[in-house]
Amino acid sequence: MNFFSRLFGTSQDPSEELRPLWHETVRISREPDWYRDGGVRDTVDGRVEMIMAVLALVMLRMEASPALSPKAARITELFVEDMDRQLREKGVGDLMVGKNIGKLVSALGGRMGAFRKAFAAEAEESALKDALARNLALDADIPGVSLVTQFRALQGQLSGQGDEALLAGNIRA
Repeated sequence: MNFFSRLFGTSQDPSEELRPLWHETVRISREPDWYRDGGVRDTVDGRVEMIMAVLALVMLRMEASPALSPKAARITELFVEDMDRQLREKGVGDLMVGKNIGKLVSALGGRMGAFRKAFAAEAEESALKDALARNLALDADIPGVSLVTQFRALQGQLSGQGDEALLAGNIRA
């Protein structure tokens, strides 16, 4: 961005190219199958956790691409922007918004680490089951086969998309 673009605000926000991917991430996290078949609690907390879980998978896919890896921070900014707005709409005060956002970003990083480790142990379903049990509000103590299958399928769909298609939000194409 050159000086005049910054001064007069004439250039596009770099996060805008990731907005379709962010919207698709949220849309996928709201799919009823996660809650009905997968056993994720259909509560506000459960839905936020699903957004973070799907976003963690998206970010792991971005991390695997030299072209997309530097842009992963931008999608995190969209997550923070959205969560900030949601917290403020719920009436959370300025002093607490920052603390809550910090906890959410930390939890997102934790999910990324847990899923990265679980997917590295491809043959071990128990690794993914453990990661899901620790990182999602579930109706049962142990995630069911459906949830593990859904996560593996989503990870496969993300891996199968080219960078341009992913940026356009074409995850389940």
